[in-house]
Amino acid sequence: MKRFMLVVFLLIFIGVAVNEGVYAMFLSTREKDKEMLNSISSKLIRFHVIANSDSEEDQNLKLKVKDEVLKYLAPELEKCTTIEESRQLLRDNDNKVKAIAEKVIRENGYSYEVKSELSKENFPVKTYGPITLPQGNYEAYRILIGNAGGQNWWCVMFPPLCFIDITKGEVAEEKTIEQMKEVLSEEELEYVENDSENIQFKFKIVEIYNKLKKRL
Repeated sequence: MKRFMLVVFLLIFIGVAVNEGVYAMFLSTREKDKEMLNSISSKLIRFHVIANSDSEEDQNLKLKVKDEVLKYLAPELEKCTTIEESRQLLRDNDNKVKAIAEKVIRENGYSYEVKSELSKENFPVKTYGPITLPQGNYEAYRILIGNAGGQNWWCVMFPPLCFIDITKGEVAEEKTIEQMKEVLSEEELEYVENDSENIQFKFKIVEIYNKLKKRL
């Protein structure tokens, strides 16, 4: 009986120790993820064009606005070497960008109001070619068309990934990585590169922790 109780005690002790270890690993991973996200998001400016609605017409209009705005901004943004330069360029050209968007909208027979803003917004996980940006708060230059109730088009404005055609396979992916290398550390770049094994490992830690928590 004593031997049985000792075995039970040892199993409980091991279970608690494992649970605490996994919990500590989970907390450590979460804290590291938070620190990594804060560092990465401070080095990027995202670009979003939000359609009036999800109707086919409004979504097509959104893309036309996006094309003309990027055509105007591309030559200047590609000269920017720091996030501060890009931010100032967007502020200096804000009225011009709105005028371009309004012109496209009028030419297509609509009278939607256009708003633009450089703000901090919370965004879900998004994949852009060979990189995946985690959910979190990012600085973004946003163009809001009409009610801004439709799906958005997005890219990364700094570094200037908006001007890389990600449909062109490996060459475009390599260029995207090179651009990200200019602003992110090696560890940060590894964090956002699409790596299914890393993603699965992170999710596995959470899964194991949740299962053990339910059992104890």
